[in-house]
Amino acid sequence: MLTYISIFITAIFVNNIVLTQFLGICPFLGVSKKIDSALGMGAAVTFVMTISTIVTYLIQTYLLTPFGLTFVQTIIFILVIAALVQMLEIIMKKVSPALYQALGVFLPLITTNCTILGVAILVIQKNFNLMESVVFAISTALGFTLALVLFAGIREQLSMTKIPKAMAGIPIALITAGLLAMAFMGFSGIKIG
Repeated sequence: MLTYISIFITAIFVNNIVLTQFLGICPFLGVSKKIDSALGMGAAVTFVMTISTIVTYLIQTYLLTPFGLTFVQTIIFILVIAALVQMLEIIMKKVSPALYQALGVFLPLITTNCTILGVAILVIQKNFNLMESVVFAISTALGFTLALVLFAGIREQLSMTKIPKAMAGIPIALITAGLLAMAFMGFSGIKIG
């Protein structure tokens, strides 16, 4: 149980996928102008990351490693993630149109989100079992969502302030992201267990 708690806290705060590992910067900067869109993207990423981690873990464990095909891991994982996103989009459109409308805009963006692929590869590199992989995927997605929502909240506040013309837009967003990353560095001293 302590292992799962450690994975959970570490993935969200200490090794936040966006702010310490710098994966998923494109959606972090692009979808973080409003809290609503940040929450939508976070929910979509959580859903897809959990399912894709389970599927890629099983493919790695029962197909790639036993048959000595680990050299095609990245290509297979990319294809699996893209296929999963497409299947989820089709299934959600038929089964739950309301959920499809809520996440529909964000699902195509997830196909190119490097955090999904990064987590799929990280669980293999860290030698996690299936349950640890699922906890890591959910925790990492929650950490991604937390960073996205915090950044969106700050950007909403910044949009109401007077910023020098040379700093408006991307420059102030990058400075804000850097300050947020430095704030998360404060969690690096946390030891669990």
